[in-house]
Amino acid sequence: MQEQQPQADNAARPSIPAELGVLPLRDTVIFPFMIAPLLVGREKSIRLINDALSGDKLVGLVAQRKADTEDPRSGDLFSFGTVCRIHKMIRFPDQRVNIIIQGLQRFRLERVIQEEPYLRAAVTPLDDIVEGGKELQALTRSVSNGFQKILSLSPVPARELQMTVLNISEPSKLADFIVSNMDVDLPGKQELLEELDVRERLRKLLHTINRELEILELGTKIQSSVQSTINKGMREHYLREQLKAIQKELGEEDEQSREVREFEGRIAKARMPKEVEETARRELGRFATINPAAPEYTVSKTYLEWLVSLPWAAATEDSLDIRRAKRILDRDHYDLEKVKERILEHLAVRKIKRDTKGPILCFVGPPGVGKTSLGKSIAAAMGRRFIRISLGGVRDEAEIRGHRRTYVGALPGRVIQNIKKCGSRNPVFMIDEVDKIGVDFRGDPSSALLEVLDPEQNYSFSDHYLEVPFDLSRVMFITTANILEPVPPALRDRMEVLELPGYTEEEKVRIARGYLIPRQLREHGLTAARVRFGKDAIEGIIRDYTREAGLRNLEREIAAVCRKVAKAVAQGRTRPVAVTRASLKSFLGPVRFFPELAERTSEPGVAIGLAWTATGGEILFIEAKRMRGKKGLTLTGQLGDVMKESAMAAMSLVRSNARRLGVAEDFFDKSDVHIHVPAGAIPKDGPSAGAAIAAALVSLLRGQPLDWRVGMTGEITLTGKILPVGGVKEKVLAARRAGLRKVIIPEKNRKDLLEIPAVLRRELSFAYVRDVGQLLRHLFPGIRRGRRGRA
Repeated sequence: MQEQQPQADNAARPSIPAELGVLPLRDTVIFPFMIAPLLVGREKSIRLINDALSGDKLVGLVAQRKADTEDPRSGDLFSFGTVCRIHKMIRFPDQRVNIIIQGLQRFRLERVIQEEPYLRAAVTPLDDIVEGGKELQALTRSVSNGFQKILSLSPVPARELQMTVLNISEPSKLADFIVSNMDVDLPGKQELLEELDVRERLRKLLHTINRELEILELGTKIQSSVQSTINKGMREHYLREQLKAIQKELGEEDEQSREVREFEGRIAKARMPKEVEETARRELGRFATINPAAPEYTVSKTYLEWLVSLPWAAATEDSLDIRRAKRILDRDHYDLEKVKERILEHLAVRKIKRDTKGPILCFVGPPGVGKTSLGKSIAAAMGRRFIRISLGGVRDEAEIRGHRRTYVGALPGRVIQNIKKCGSRNPVFMIDEVDKIGVDFRGDPSSALLEVLDPEQNYSFSDHYLEVPFDLSRVMFITTANILEPVPPALRDRMEVLELPGYTEEEKVRIARGYLIPRQLREHGLTAARVRFGKDAIEGIIRDYTREAGLRNLEREIAAVCRKVAKAVAQGRTRPVAVTRASLKSFLGPVRFFPELAERTSEPGVAIGLAWTATGGEILFIEAKRMRGKKGLTLTGQLGDVMKESAMAAMSLVRSNARRLGVAEDFFDKSDVHIHVPAGAIPKDGPSAGAAIAAALVSLLRGQPLDWRVGMTGEITLTGKILPVGGVKEKVLAARRAGLRKVIIPEKNRKDLLEIPAVLRRELSFAYVRDVGQLLRHLFPGIRRGRRGRA
């Protein structure tokens, strides 16, 4: 039953022209006030639609007498049709079009004016003949009730149709809507379309509805009689019991008995805990009494399969050779000393105390720094099996804990599923993307993880499907995240967080030479003798074709070079290929990233701020402009509330210190100031841009450009203090990538420079500031010293 929607408003029905293009329909009748889709494939019809869309969008829809007529003429069409408006057209690759049409009014086709390039005819619009009275009301009510009864007997729920019928008050619209949504043959629908007397139309429709009701009620009766044949199942059960008795007399074993005996042997070999074994044997006793034809038979069998397949006692032996573990970690990953040291410490403790519980680690860092691959290396170093699942976008708690066995098709959660798959009770279990877990009406997966990741609870983890405790305390769980903020505090508290910051350019060059290039050469069937990457080429890829904290795009570009070389080799090239910085354009195309610092900061009012993002550090250009106005402050660039408040604080600070800054004290009285942070499509927030905003304002008001080689970060207060911020290492790496030479940071962040590689500390100069006065004296040497906290 195809649902067609009635038009909500016919007050604005357009005047119908005396001539209309005619669109023939196969096996379809369109009624007034209906909205329906039509698939059009004839060339003539498509031309008519194109012409109508360029004009008043009106066409006349008339049904064909025979559906197999490919090129219908006037004699092949019925005499009555519906004027329709085309609302929308979609073209398909096979030249057909799909249109959405809306019926407006009946018409009579008087004579055909033209047949090429499509049918066009003179038409007469027709209005309904409505004679009120009790009979019309009675017919309307009978038709509505009859259709409601048809819908109630339909196997497909049609709640929307029922509500629509109840909301239609006009008899004419009601009749047209009901016949449009009933399974009526073409002549029957055409007869109702041609009937202008609404009372007579309702009478004919009522007859059709009663006939349909008889058919549906007969079908219901047949269905109930068929249901009685289900008793045949009882007879089959009796015969099956007899068959068992015969097999017993013959000394044969039936399939169910064989499965029971197999389960008994597997339960004995599984070395389950006593409580679990009792549950398994109790379920096996129930399984032995279930009729194999019953649905519970498969449910019980699947449950037993899960119980006997889990590694209750199976475990791999840990490799406690710390030197070997260090070699494996160093072989697979460059740097990451803090993480490697933590793993070696755990192995050392395990060597001294065998029954220690596995740690719960959380690797936090931007994409591409090696969090997931590090998990594989840890498993290899410890001699354990490796499991990885991703929880990004997971919103159902059952993904962790499983579904209860009362549900059809229930299974354990992904934790138990993967433990079974690896066949060991002590694997390295990596849970990716814990910062991207969702929450909805199905539960909170992060709350379910609390038990999994708590060493004080996970020794008796209970999956909803198994309903018996499983010991996860020997599993080494490692989670990964790009940022910690979305991770709930309770879950964060259960994990030991290890940060994996981005790489410097020198580190990327070493990693590319030692890891990425050899791997890509192997994957593309190349050798180091056939293609050589120069150091300048690697640096060129890093600077000109990638801008990231990690290595993912760098490896992608190296793979692109290897593909080009492999193509040349496949076409017959025999000479070795030397990849240099000058030849990168032929492999990777035009340079994607250009140095633009000097150009963008050449005018007063532009400062370079340093920001932290989930993908690493970035530089921000803070732009300020002044114009005539009255104390207006405009903030643009998709700034968050915290960043907007920082801009307001910076403005107040500059105004309160205008004299010392060499700025007119009344500069704001007759001016508006606009502060903009480019890349407006990207949301930005946080307090660390306060120092850069203040610097941009002073630069604007003094008319003095800032040094394009200087970047800064720090939160400011109304009293002029500069407070410490986070993500200093990522920000410094971003400054280095962008080509800055000096970085100004809060004094209290001086300790964070210990994490900065020595090569960066040598290449960049750092200034430490306690207040805005110190900041501005670094940027504008002419500003005189004031009281502490002021310029």
